[in-house]
Amino acid sequence: MKMNKSLVALCLTAGLLAAAPAISLGEVNYVPQNTAAAPAIPAAALQQLTWTPVDQSKQQTSTIASVGQRLDVAGITGPVIAYSVPANIGELTLTLTSEVNKQSSVFAPNVLILDQNLTPSAFFPSSYFTYQEPGVMSADRLEGVMRLTPALGQQKIYVLVFTTEKDLQQTTTLLDPAKAYAKGIGNAVPDIPDPVARHTTDGVVKLKVKTNSSSSVLVGPLFGSSNQGSVTVGNTAAPAYSAPAPTAAPVAKSEPVLNDTEAYFNQAIKQAVDKGDVDKALKLLNEAERLGSTSARSTFISSVKGKG
Repeated sequence: MKMNKSLVALCLTAGLLAAAPAISLGEVNYVPQNTAAAPAIPAAALQQLTWTPVDQSKQQTSTIASVGQRLDVAGITGPVIAYSVPANIGELTLTLTSEVNKQSSVFAPNVLILDQNLTPSAFFPSSYFTYQEPGVMSADRLEGVMRLTPALGQQKIYVLVFTTEKDLQQTTTLLDPAKAYAKGIGNAVPDIPDPVARHTTDGVVKLKVKTNSSSSVLVGPLFGSSNQGSVTVGNTAAPAYSAPAPTAAPVAKSEPVLNDTEAYFNQAIKQAVDKGDVDKALKLLNEAERLGSTSARSTFISSVKGKG
C-alpha cells in the first residue's frame, strides 16, 4: 500500500503541473486525488446508474432535466450525469463545460472520476470549473480540463457529474454582453454592472474526450488486481442480436530484447522514477515490454519501492 500511495503522490504532482497552462488554478485550492472530500457513494448505488458512453469522435451534450438520474446520497443535490469513457486509448484530456442559459442560471458541476471497478480515483470540486467569457462560437460557461492516465489493463473509467447544496447557495458573475462586445472590437469597456447567474440543479453539460501525451492524474491501481475484475454497471442493456465475436489469432511472443537495449530502458526507467516522472517511467516500461524486455517491470517496481 505504501508503494501505491507514493505513486499516486508522484502522478498527482505531475498532473497539477500539466493542468496549470490550460486553466488558471491560482485561486483554486484542490487536490484531485483527495477523494475523501467527495460524497461517499455506496458501490451498489453506482452500479445501478446508467453510464452514457463517450468516445473521442464527438462531444457529448447532456440536458440534465431530460437525462439526469437520481442518486439519493448525502452531499449530492438534484440529478446527476453519468458517463463512461474508454480507458484503453492512452492518456486522456476531458473537457467538461456547463453552459449559462438564457435565464441566467447555470449548473455548477463537481466531478468524481472512478476506475473500472467504480473505485473513486479523483475528485474535481465545483471551484475547479471556472467561468469562461463568451467567444465567437461559445457562450458564457463554467469549464474545466481534466488530464487523466488510466492504469494499465482498464477498459473503461467512469465520470460522475453532480452539484451540491453549497453550490446552489452561490452564484457566478458573468461578463456583460456590452463589455464583451467592447473588448472584442477594442473599444473602451463601459462601466456597467455585470449580470449574475444563479446556480441550479438543471442545465446543459458537455463532455469532450481527447487523447494527450501530457503528465496527468493516475486513475486505477497501477498494477491492476489479480482477484478483482471490472464490475458490471447499469448501461449493459443487451441488443436484440449480437454477432459472435471472431476468435482472436494467437499473439506472437516477442523475441527477447537485446541486452544493450534492455539495459538502456532499465536505466531510463530508474532515472524517470528518481525524478518523480512516473508517467514517463510507465511509458518506458510499456515500450520495453513491447520490445520483449523481461526485466523492465521488476526494475520499475524496485525503483518505485526505493522512492517509497
